[in-house]
Amino acid sequence: MRIVLAASVVLVDEDGRVLLVKRGHDPQRGRWSVPGGHVEPGETFAEAAVREVREETGLEVIVGDELWTATVPFGDDEIFEVHDFAGTVIGGELRSGDDADEVRWVSPAELEQLPLTTGLLGYLRGAGVIAAPAHPASEQRR
Repeated sequence: MRIVLAASVVLVDEDGRVLLVKRGHDPQRGRWSVPGGHVEPGETFAEAAVREVREETGLEVIVGDELWTATVPFGDDEIFEVHDFAGTVIGGELRSGDDADEVRWVSPAELEQLPLTTGLLGYLRGAGVIAAPAHPASEQRR
């Protein structure tokens, strides 16, 4: 089993929208995810995350704390180990580039309607990036 190291950045604007890219390549081509990609030799996870955001979105960012690490199986013999960081936009102009078919800011409500990469919605909720759904009415009465 080969492990592919990768890094991504979670960016949230002043309106609470999350920046997503529509993946142009496998794994999970055609699904929406936070911008990111593989780590080049000699790069740290944080350096790779910053580079990937620039390549995929045209934005310059700084990264903060690591929010989570996800594992994504690919094919019969690869697993992507993705380290996701909180980030802040510091410049650039939003555009889709590199292997992103589209890039856009997505509201928390819209996140539930899009085909997201495996587990992304749960990771965003678990890290407190977006709120968890309200409990059903029957649970609220308890």
